[in-house]
Amino acid sequence: MMKKYISIFLIFNYLFSFEISDAIGYNGAVASSKKEASDIGIEILQRGGNAIDAAVAVGFALSVVHPSAGNIGGGGFMVIRFSNGDVTAIDFRETAPSQANRDMFLDDKQEVVQGMSKYSGKACGVPGTVYGLGYAHEKYGTMSWESLLYPSIQLAKYGFSLDYHNFKLLNSPRYSNFLSQDAESKKIFTKNNEPYILNELFIQSDLAHTLIRIAKYGYNEFYNGITADYIVDCMNRVGGIITHEDLKNYKAIEREPIKINYRNHYIYSMPLPSSGGITLSNILNQIENVNLSEFKVGSAKFIHLLSEVEKRSYADRAEFLGDSDFINVPLQKLISKEYADDRFSTISMKKAIPSKKIGHGNIDMWNESEETTHFSIVDRYGNAVSLTTTINGWFGNGITVDNAGFLLNNEMDDFSIKPGYPNLYGLVGNEANSIQPNKRMLSSMTPTIVENENNELLYVLGTPGGSTIITSVAQILINLIDFDMPLKEAVSRKRFHHQWLPDVIQVEKNYFSPEIVRRLEKYGHKVSERSSIGEANCIFIDESGLKHSTSDSRRGGVSKAY
Repeated sequence: MMKKYISIFLIFNYLFSFEISDAIGYNGAVASSKKEASDIGIEILQRGGNAIDAAVAVGFALSVVHPSAGNIGGGGFMVIRFSNGDVTAIDFRETAPSQANRDMFLDDKQEVVQGMSKYSGKACGVPGTVYGLGYAHEKYGTMSWESLLYPSIQLAKYGFSLDYHNFKLLNSPRYSNFLSQDAESKKIFTKNNEPYILNELFIQSDLAHTLIRIAKYGYNEFYNGITADYIVDCMNRVGGIITHEDLKNYKAIEREPIKINYRNHYIYSMPLPSSGGITLSNILNQIENVNLSEFKVGSAKFIHLLSEVEKRSYADRAEFLGDSDFINVPLQKLISKEYADDRFSTISMKKAIPSKKIGHGNIDMWNESEETTHFSIVDRYGNAVSLTTTINGWFGNGITVDNAGFLLNNEMDDFSIKPGYPNLYGLVGNEANSIQPNKRMLSSMTPTIVENENNELLYVLGTPGGSTIITSVAQILINLIDFDMPLKEAVSRKRFHHQWLPDVIQVEKNYFSPEIVRRLEKYGHKVSERSSIGEANCIFIDESGLKHSTSDSRRGGVSKAY
């Protein structure tokens, strides 16, 4: 009877609340890119697991049901907030193999060899996902390792139904042809020129066996066991350079997160080698100079202002940021209010400053890959996890490890393969992000957790989207904090993006009216329409403790709560 009254109360509260979300519940919430993964996460929470347990289970589930971006052959970052208010960050970004060198993707004339950093055996960094999930579980999890992998093993062994997103990608000529270039990938991800059918059962037997080994022998099996042998054998087949020593020496690193104080909200995000936290801090610190209540969301004036802020932040990203274990980064200067004020002082509210005239700041006083996946989790105990992971491009470098069933990343392209030369998606980098053995390539992943002024958990958020991740997270936060939008509206609202180079405002289709475009062009901006930006998966915890879970409609993410 009590459960019945609670259910009625929740329905009533939902129907008459201004906060309309995809799912609500007092006990736990999961927002991810795939229904199967979110279901598994909720199941773990219902069985008494904490948010870290659920994150491990969701991460492995996405490696099965989201093969284009979910992975065990890539890497990522997670921010964890514990029930006592402590916050930590785990860096499981890929590393350059020990045989890597600064000019490995250049020819004898020091020109970039087209496609080599993206689609060859040398394009992959040493994977970190399995180590990152294993490290988090070993230190902070509560359930058995085997129980967390079991649901994913079942999905790989017995199959899952292809949703529209998977159906569309696997049937597209672009990716079908791409995956057909590698014999192992062709065997698993194509059907001998026959199209896949929507909701068709998709089975991955080799991947199931790999997950069984990892479940039985622990996460180090990936780096020291049969799976490691398979990876090295694959390297020999495709001309890659990852060795047994590279795998044995890989470690995830626990780091102190970047903390941002923005309008009495405390925002925690990833430190280097993710540029997310520093660049997000730079954007928000500049915007804090302005009272945004005087602006209309979506107006030409607002878009002009935020685009100019983004340009300066991305110029600094290109100049200063890289793996801080290898280079000296002026971190405290870059995240300071004073530095942001100095950068903001160069903005004109009347005209756009061309990117070629915007250099990096004085520290003495088109896109990174978008094929990422993000999920957010909150448990009944008050723990929260924000995790973003990737293999870079859709299906990584297109190479599947023989007998192991998983795709490898093409993260080496996220280094500055030639300083000043744009990567696959247009981001420019300099010496700070040049290739060195064992170095971690720069990333834009921005898993984020927000507290209110009383240091209470408020939001857990993040998104895929390559170079657009940082601006998407910034715009969602501005929508929530400055414009007081409900979470669903803040996530659903159309987005735009400027990354300094190329010097253009990228905007989602059907966002700007012709009048706004004219006004922006009058400011001096170039405007380009593009497909959707990001796929945010977010959770809001209201004053009563009710958890509102929302997934972006852009790629069909699924939120669950109980």
